[in-house]
Amino acid sequence: MMIPFPQHVIKSLRTSSILVMVGLMLNGCISKPLHPYTTDTPPLMRVPAIQHLEQDKRGRFKEIFCAVLEARKDTIPDYMPCEEALTSLGQTPEGNGKSVNLGPSQRPLQVVFIPGLGRDCVSEWLAEEDTIPTHLSQFGYQWHSPRINGLASGRHNAKYIRDLVMATPPLGEYPDLLLIGYSKGATDTLEALILYPEIQPRIAAMVSVSGAIGGSPLANEFSDGVVNLLELFPGATCEADDQGALSDLQPATRQTWLAQNKLPPSIPYYSLISYPSPDNISSALKISYNKLAKVDARNDGQIIFYDQFIPNSYLVAYLNADHWAISTAIARTHNLIGHTFANRNNYPREAMYEALLRLIEEDLETVE
Repeated sequence: MMIPFPQHVIKSLRTSSILVMVGLMLNGCISKPLHPYTTDTPPLMRVPAIQHLEQDKRGRFKEIFCAVLEARKDTIPDYMPCEEALTSLGQTPEGNGKSVNLGPSQRPLQVVFIPGLGRDCVSEWLAEEDTIPTHLSQFGYQWHSPRINGLASGRHNAKYIRDLVMATPPLGEYPDLLLIGYSKGATDTLEALILYPEIQPRIAAMVSVSGAIGGSPLANEFSDGVVNLLELFPGATCEADDQGALSDLQPATRQTWLAQNKLPPSIPYYSLISYPSPDNISSALKISYNKLAKVDARNDGQIIFYDQFIPNSYLVAYLNADHWAISTAIARTHNLIGHTFANRNNYPREAMYEALLRLIEEDLETVE
């Protein structure tokens, strides 16, 4: 006997099947090393990210994040205690003990959030509510999330970022644009800062959230054509313009770019790194997590933790969240998928971004 499933369940199952199909193609059996032998690389060495104590902002961010979480626990979704939301790595410095402003911002910021690979292909299906912009607007922060071509190269997207920055007027006498790049969006943003120096005076700070700064070994396995299958996703309106998205994420590409480009020193940089415990990875990311674990088990299902750090940036925090959970509320709008493929997707993003903005606001006020 056939069971008459509701249409919304059938639709979710169909979409889930497509997600699994694309995922399996992207995370198929390993036929070659994730880091293949090559001479196409600049000279490299691995050193500690923190060269000076003032670079390590983890102590103060923890103070702010904990205060925000407790103050908002009855009004934000996915609340969790501060200790569960953060991953303690090595010796975390103490905070400065100053009181945390939980009221209106004293120095309002305009956030421009640059999303990652293929985001525009699935945005209609995600149907996310604007909970982050709505939450932040209560305190005077503005949040803009422009549509970026998720299947294009960083050079292609850099021009769009440039035009967006130039078209956004400042709110006051100081630069107030905060560029936040998530995953590939972080590398697209860095490309824009180098290619279009005219935007630099308008930028208050730049943040990498789970950024693919050093690339990902996963990108060595496939061509851009595989990722371009996202054009077939239900409701997708994305187009693979120059088909350079995945190539941009190859470690050799990113490391060569970092070696050849000096970031403008006038802009402060911050790195927020996803570093989940192995049991806090959604099932859909387990295959890619295990594949990356052959290089380093300290990854978020897409990127190894040390490849998320902008050189010489401020280290904000290690977050106990996988690559999806840090950015996308899949489980909130897709209950079935949230219980199966994205079963570790809950994270207090609203509180995390509020704490991030309050930290940067403090720093900017100190400098000025």
